[in-house]
Amino acid sequence: MSVVLITGCSSGFGLESALAFARRGHTTYATMRDLAKADNLVDRANAESLDIELLALDVDDNSSVTSAVDEVEARHGAIDILVNNAGIDCFGSVETTELAKARAVMETNFWGPVRTIQAALPAMRAKGGAVIINVSSVSGSMPGTPYSSWYSASKHALNALTEALYIELDGIDVRVACVDPGFFKTEMVENSRARGRAAPSDPYQADQAWLVDFFQKSVEAVGGDPVEVAEAIVRAAADPGAPLHNLVGESAAALVDLARQTGSIEAWLPLAVSLVEAVAGPRPLR
Repeated sequence: MSVVLITGCSSGFGLESALAFARRGHTTYATMRDLAKADNLVDRANAESLDIELLALDVDDNSSVTSAVDEVEARHGAIDILVNNAGIDCFGSVETTELAKARAVMETNFWGPVRTIQAALPAMRAKGGAVIINVSSVSGSMPGTPYSSWYSASKHALNALTEALYIELDGIDVRVACVDPGFFKTEMVENSRARGRAAPSDPYQADQAWLVDFFQKSVEAVGGDPVEVAEAIVRAAADPGAPLHNLVGESAAALVDLARQTGSIEAWLPLAVSLVEAVAGPRPLR
């Protein structure tokens, strides 16, 4: 059995992944910034008599990351499976979003995995047989997403980082892979809306609200069960033949196929607008 450390386990993919690994008998460390938010995970683990270790880990904080990784390594020597799942979004236009909010998204979604990888990889490399799973998004394989540009940019960056790491680890007994979900029923849209609610005076307010409505309705209509993503993470960690990029969900595959068929951002724009209008109604007049 493997020693698994997962970030962002208070809800969504992280919570389900912790349960999925624990069900298979792995030594599972579920981490989150605030352990007061662990009640749901603890209740579900207890209901199934699953043994899950809780650790406080804030991926935005170097010392927090180092402390958590050091604690696991002190007990086990090395982490066998590192799952970089912690992530946030903040809706808002490129022009009007406060830089602090934009930076927070990049800090968690991109620099967070960088911190955990740098902290855990030396021991993983020394032991061998280890795996790093970066939970990205379908948005990292598509043209930039308006009003979710910081999230989109962070996932493109995470994908590029993963690809570079894949090449660097060639010939070393450590494997890396991305899991790229589409629409799933998590708290992401609501949390993103709360972080990036546009003021009535914002010149992009109506257009942003239109796109956010599309996201919300799409999640409600076709969003999958987060368990599906957790199972994909477990499979990618267990299968040495897993591809570097693993799209999860029918919506992810369909969106990426459409984006690739258009071939350019100029061709993608009218198609993307028509897709959103089919769900959220006509685009507001500019």
